[in-house]
Amino acid sequence: QVQLVESGGGLVQDGGSLRLSCAASGRTFSPNTLGWFRQAPGKEREFVAAITWIGGSTYYADSVKGRFTISRDNAKNTVYLQMNSLKPEDTAVYYCAVSPRFFVRTVRDFGSWGPGTQVTVSS
Repeated sequence: QVQLVESGGGLVQDGGSLRLSCAASGRTFSPNTLGWFRQAPGKEREFVAAITWIGGSTYYADSVKGRFTISRDNAKNTVYLQMNSLKPEDTAVYYCAVSPRFFVRTVRDFGSWGPGTQVTVSS
């Protein structure tokens, strides 16, 4: 069973940056894809970015493309989300999750969700 724990959230001003981390543990950690999602109050959870664990291929939601960068450290079983040029509309709880599939971006394709980390961008 895989356990994921997010960290690195906080309060930042409009235009600022944050780096989120997602640390994975568990004897059976061998996903094909790791993804970041976010959920703002009163809204559905939405896809942000994902990376394939072996090849390192990345893909992003249009709303964050060019501002966010996903990366991974296989040796540390950790995935990162570098968030630059943050906007108030990026305010949400950010979650990481794993998928046995490739190049998927829907909530139902992912599992083993972490507890989330709050990101708040003030205007």
